[in-house]
Amino acid sequence: MFDSLTGNVRRFATALAREAGGLPVGSVRDAPPAPGEGFLLLTYTFGSGQVPDSTAAFLREHGAGLRGVVSSGSYHWGENFGRAGDRIAAQFGVPLVARLNKGGTAADRAAVLAWLAGQGKESSAAWVSPVVAERTNEWIPGLN
Repeated sequence: MFDSLTGNVRRFATALAREAGGLPVGSVRDAPPAPGEGFLLLTYTFGSGQVPDSTAAFLREHGAGLRGVVSSGSYHWGENFGRAGDRIAAQFGVPLVARLNKGGTAADRAAVLAWLAGQGKESSAAWVSPVVAERTNEWIPGLN
């Protein structure tokens, strides 16, 4: 599940899903159906470290399924860089999987894919294809 204001998080989420073997990707803004067993949330940081209202609303309804969070921001915000992820992780007791500068990098995608692949057998099967480990270093033109 993702929430994106400028398109950076959406692009990261779709590239990640493609590299993970075609995982389904849904936006919290499109009145999504409740995610299945569990989900990784990718979101942005608003203002000086706030959780976006749309992300907060989604989590109020679907937070029980949250397994981890990836947060986007910009380095120029200093200590508030990606802080929405810290706040969500603390509130829901889940790991902050990654903090992305803007749209993230291939290395960021590799780190998130590695986290997904390391999840428990029962939950990761729904999220990651068996070829993820082989694809984490794949270069995709225009997305890195």
